[in-house]
Amino acid sequence: MMGRAGAGVFVSFEGIDGSGKSTQARLLAEALGANAVLTREPGGATGAEDIRRLLVEGDPARWSPETEILLFTAARRDHLEKTIRPALAAGKTLISDRFADSTRVYQGAARASLRPLVDELHRLMIRIEPDLTFLIDMDPEAALARGLARHSGEDRFEELGLEFQHALRAGFLALAQSQPGRIRVIDGARAQDVIAAEIAESFHAWAAA
Repeated sequence: MMGRAGAGVFVSFEGIDGSGKSTQARLLAEALGANAVLTREPGGATGAEDIRRLLVEGDPARWSPETEILLFTAARRDHLEKTIRPALAAGKTLISDRFADSTRVYQGAARASLRPLVDELHRLMIRIEPDLTFLIDMDPEAALARGLARHSGEDRFEELGLEFQHALRAGFLALAQSQPGRIRVIDGARAQDVIAAEIAESFHAWAAA
């Protein structure tokens, strides 16, 4: 782990749009109680939330992949300074709905082949990885239908279509295969409570190891 300080624990949730990762991040935070801090990306701090609206709303062609990487990195840096580092320094369990793995997959693999640029900006500006990541894996067609059905107004990436969601899933699974010590793949095609129980059990086993 790079640049880590403090006694806290950093957990991230990843997955394609509509996979249920946000729900599972919330459920784990609720299960852990007062010591957990739930946050999200892009966002999680005042400035980062402002940038979020630029990224997740509007036309799919609004930004080039290169511009997206810069915006995500700026939002992540604000999130790191204002939320992540303080929580870890206070000994909290920081649970983030998305982190750098999303940029590695969205802009580094599925949307454009810009992984070296993603990695270099991460090395220069972020320099921290989660201790543990849960990847909620789900069929892209089912996940896309669920994501679009929310009508959240934050569907810029969902509107890139099913082929893009398949590319995202492949990217996330490849990333998990390359980092099995950190990333746990969870079958998302089950009832919420069943998934939540598996995640809680996995988290506690990891923490006790």
